[in-house]
Amino acid sequence: MSKTSIKNWSTDDQPREKLLLKGAETLTTTELIAILINNGTKQQSALELAQELMQHVHNNLQNLGNSSVSELTNLQIKGLGKAKAISIVAALELGIRRSMVLKKKITIKQSSDVAAYLQAQIGYKQKEVFVVVYLNRANKIIQYEVISEGGMTGTVADPRIILKKALDHRAVSIILCHNHPSGNLLPSKADEQLTTKIKAAAGYLDIQVMDHIIVSEEGYYSFADEGLM
Repeated sequence: MSKTSIKNWSTDDQPREKLLLKGAETLTTTELIAILINNGTKQQSALELAQELMQHVHNNLQNLGNSSVSELTNLQIKGLGKAKAISIVAALELGIRRSMVLKKKITIKQSSDVAAYLQAQIGYKQKEVFVVVYLNRANKIIQYEVISEGGMTGTVADPRIILKKALDHRAVSIILCHNHPSGNLLPSKADEQLTTKIKAAAGYLDIQVMDHIIVSEEGYYSFADEGLM
């Protein structure tokens, strides 16, 4: 029987052969995860392990990307130990960093230029996270910083920390962002007060607060788009 046909390869080899013959873009997420897992057990192939893993994260790649090594190993999937969990977490982090490199090349002119990236980063998190994007004079991203992580209902964003990092990065403008785990995109009174406070403080340092973006699984809300900046 010919070995040139993908179906004639072993289950563990099929995703790798498919990638070689047809390109990475033709593989499903599960097949790509199977390549990272590399080999299965006597009971399950790498592809079946990948399918079981994706079921545990509700077939949501963002959920998988938010998982730590310990969280993956705590799923107690037989054949998915610490070494394989490390490979998966490392690969997904590389994807995030690649995306960030590409975003740094984009000139930020409006909320939509950066909102999708921010939503992908923290929109699915179950705890509130406050991040800041720092930009140069050309409105290109210099740095993305997680300022604080809180609970289900809120987080603390210290303007002093935000502005110190702006000076450290020599940023001339910043974009504030946090997520709402509840899914509600409308800003709270506290969100509005914090934005006003940071904007006023930044003004003394000639740093522009371009926007405050709230993200969730449902989408995003831009203070600038709504005329609140």
